[in-house]
Amino acid sequence: MAAPTQPLFGLVPAGQPLITVPSSQPTETSFLYAIPHSIPTPANPNPKPFSHLTVFLLPGVVLPENTAAAIYIAQNPAALASGTEPPNFRFLGGVGPGKESAVFKLSPSSSPSTAEGIIIGIDIEDAGSVAERIQQLHSQSDTTAGGATGTGTGTGAGGQTSTQVLAQRIIQNAFNFLAGFSGKVGAEGVEVVPLKAFQEWWRKFENKVRNDPTFLEREQD
Repeated sequence: MAAPTQPLFGLVPAGQPLITVPSSQPTETSFLYAIPHSIPTPANPNPKPFSHLTVFLLPGVVLPENTAAAIYIAQNPAALASGTEPPNFRFLGGVGPGKESAVFKLSPSSSPSTAEGIIIGIDIEDAGSVAERIQQLHSQSDTTAGGATGTGTGTGAGGQTSTQVLAQRIIQNAFNFLAGFSGKVGAEGVEVVPLKAFQEWWRKFENKVRNDPTFLEREQD
């Protein structure tokens, strides 16, 4: 696979801006994202570390046939950042054809971080292998609570829509809207989405939430 000429993935730590550019790319099919902690502001001088991370394929991105994106979190981020130890990653889940987005709950006990933040790795791998490990996570979640998950859907206790499903529906709403604005530029035909389109989606999304606060709790077409 040739080195990508455009970003492939979008990462949204809860409460932080969208990230599309990796911090580094060790190989043609692997990407590292150093995600900082929330920065204190006058309005929020003591921000809490984000607890959810959404990962999705950007509009127009098609992975090579029979592959999927495996998503990991570094277990030794400080040593990895300094280069003093080999990387040690834990599998979180995956995204790919038919499942373009996933939301992961990152508990402090299972998500090591440095003073600067956490490190997420994304690797394009065999789709069958990724699916098998996602199924293993499903099996583990049946007997254990907490940790990180990006494979479940449905509702939480009391019939309320879970945070994970709500986040997935927000991402799907954005993906469906922005896909219609994608275009190709340059000699290599790099597919891009104008920032104005994202701003327009956000404006309409805010209006929709204001007019119908429960629309995300209903199944989307």
